[in-house]
Amino acid sequence: MQFNAVSAGRIKIGSAYLPGRCAFDLKFGNFTPFRQGSHTHSLRPCRVMSEDSEGNLSGENILLDEETLEQDLKNAIKEENYARAAKIRDSLRLLQEDSKASVLAANARFYNSFKHGDLAAMQTLWSKGENVCVVHPGVSGITGYDLVMGSWEFVWAEYDFPLDIEIRDVQVHVRGDIGYVTCIEMVRTKGSSWGKQFATNVFEKVNGQWFMCIHHASYIDL
Repeated sequence: MQFNAVSAGRIKIGSAYLPGRCAFDLKFGNFTPFRQGSHTHSLRPCRVMSEDSEGNLSGENILLDEETLEQDLKNAIKEENYARAAKIRDSLRLLQEDSKASVLAANARFYNSFKHGDLAAMQTLWSKGENVCVVHPGVSGITGYDLVMGSWEFVWAEYDFPLDIEIRDVQVHVRGDIGYVTCIEMVRTKGSSWGKQFATNVFEKVNGQWFMCIHHASYIDL
């Protein structure tokens, strides 16, 4: 699968989603996993360096979550310790970039399962529980894991797989344990013309892994 990242944090994905023979090339770069540390609240850990007695960053590794990094950044700026602030800002940026890449990888797995009509794969990609929701184009929302999975079986009953899918204008946003992707989906089933939808895919992080909790697709004019 192929995935292309462009400047300013904007991500361009070659193709993906609803039915069709997908030009579904998403190429992912390798990213190094962070170690999980213990903390009093949910962690988004990253590796940073602790300060020595002179206020410089030493070799001791500390695992800090995103909120803690942001608070430390504010404190460093308030104390006018700009060298430390710059290093904290770099650590925060790397943490956020890693989170975005992980959310995009989960998003790509979703579209790959859709392309092939792979219900078993789709079942593993969604968060389990009654809070999950899907809105297929032109219909009302469906809530609850079992009903959501049943809706995919119903939608796919009319399709011949694999499907043609392209996605455009991909944007990814992450904050803490919640991330979402927006995109325009170009979808074509066998023997049909292209359809166009605007999609929002919301993911939540559970035990270090990103799962889909909301998929909302709405028709838009070509």
